[in-house]
Amino acid sequence: MTQAYPTPDAPLKIGTRGSPLALAQARETRRRLMAAFDLPEAAFEIVVIHTTGDDRALIDADRPLKEIGNKGLFTKEIEEAMLDGRIDIAVHSMKDMPVEQPEGLVLDCNLPREDTRDAFVSVKFKSISDLPKGAVVGTSSLRRKSQLLNRRPDLEVVEFRGNVQTRLKKLQEGVAEATFLAMAGLNRLGMDDVPATAIPTEDMLNAVAQGAIGIERRADDTRAKEMLAAIHDPETGQRLAAERAFLGALDGSCETPIAALATLDGDTLTLRGEILRTDGSQSEADQITGPIAEGPELGRKLAEGLLSRVGDDFFDWK
Repeated sequence: MTQAYPTPDAPLKIGTRGSPLALAQARETRRRLMAAFDLPEAAFEIVVIHTTGDDRALIDADRPLKEIGNKGLFTKEIEEAMLDGRIDIAVHSMKDMPVEQPEGLVLDCNLPREDTRDAFVSVKFKSISDLPKGAVVGTSSLRRKSQLLNRRPDLEVVEFRGNVQTRLKKLQEGVAEATFLAMAGLNRLGMDDVPATAIPTEDMLNAVAQGAIGIERRADDTRAKEMLAAIHDPETGQRLAAERAFLGALDGSCETPIAALATLDGDTLTLRGEILRTDGSQSEADQITGPIAEGPELGRKLAEGLLSRVGDDFFDWK
């Protein structure tokens, strides 16, 4: 180690949002660091930071996230705390992360990826195909809304946010017949009792980096760099490098209807990608295969190929 290990008297401060899922991800990070360096739990302090995306009034109002400001919605305040030295590292859901990090910060550690699939959640129905014509479906994800309307234009989609318990309550109250969650979140929270069915990625391709945890640090923090290198999962990093390059070439964010999934087979990487009009009226999808080392370039090539098929106004929020 370049610097001394953290101790109970001088713990490594782990920044995170305060949601149950965010806290579960921070605790997983802590467990892995404890095991990697044989350190006690007290050598790490989890610091909860409130972000704009956690604002209760905004969540309860069910305002579309694009009206609030999408890029950095769940990360800005956490990154500011790291730059200020109030925390040492930050644990994020990678699907929330902008492609580029603020100057002075680095995102080069990923934990092993969970299930990437979306989950169909309903107290009455088992799948999208089971929904009757005109059924109301709730989601705050523009990607999911666009994919759903592309496949089932007869459905009505309404804005729908909140934690798992809040969404289930809305379903029980009849606000909507169904909603979507990420399988990764349900698995990490041990929520086997939620009426959820995993959706094959062939039917609904997941968000870029869905199911992955990323850990951010200051670029000049050599201790954090060495500690995080010990828990980094290279395969997850390779998959995300391709997916995020695809996203970056499309100038996308978590509020743009873009989906992608990279898979590995030996030394080969296959990247599937999809872009959609926001109203679901058009979908363009393709895939590309090549050496893992060329993952980012494959992502850019796939994006360029899809963009060549569509007009400049394809992603307009109308």
